[in-house]
Amino acid sequence: MRSTVGNLAPGDVYPDYPAPIVRWEGAERILASARWGMPSSQKMIFDNATKRADKLRAKGGAVDFQKILEFEPDSGTTNVRNTSSSHWRPHLSPASRCLVPFTAFSEPGRDAAGKYQPVWFKLAGDEPKPLAFFAGIHLQAHTSVRKIKTGMETIDVFAFLTTEPNAEVGAVHPKAMPVILTQTDEIEAWMTAPWETVKTLQRPLPDGALAILNA
Repeated sequence: MRSTVGNLAPGDVYPDYPAPIVRWEGAERILASARWGMPSSQKMIFDNATKRADKLRAKGGAVDFQKILEFEPDSGTTNVRNTSSSHWRPHLSPASRCLVPFTAFSEPGRDAAGKYQPVWFKLAGDEPKPLAFFAGIHLQAHTSVRKIKTGMETIDVFAFLTTEPNAEVGAVHPKAMPVILTQTDEIEAWMTAPWETVKTLQRPLPDGALAILNA
């Protein structure tokens, strides 16, 4: 594997910020950087542009809907759940898949006062923060408006799959958890095998496979 990220410093990753991913470049795997958030569906962007146009009309402003639609900001979709959707189907081949390395991930929890407090999870075991991978998809050279202030950009983007949670994550966030790959054969299959073969990997880790960091 070849690295294109240089001296990669450790740190947290947030939506629409760069993160390391492992992807194909021809027949070679490379460690590259991409921004977290695949393109949202055309319907979502159209609906958001329609709401924006309606607000302008309500204020008496002139509306060029095609222009509004072209520059409607899309900060990206961070998680992929419904892989049967026509929106995600073009991104499920091995060429579009990637691995997202991580040592810990958080889910939204609440403290005793009810305030937001992220809960951090890692793989269970004696090692403080063992490395694992999210099963991801990516898109290179995607052109869109991520933020109004920066305008049109062409960037590489990614997201990762989610599934129903296991016991540890479900106790904090009952809606979903990332699809996590820990075994070499799973990792290799995700990067090489047909979708019909690897779609069964969209499942939670077994109960007991995760621990709360510093719990």
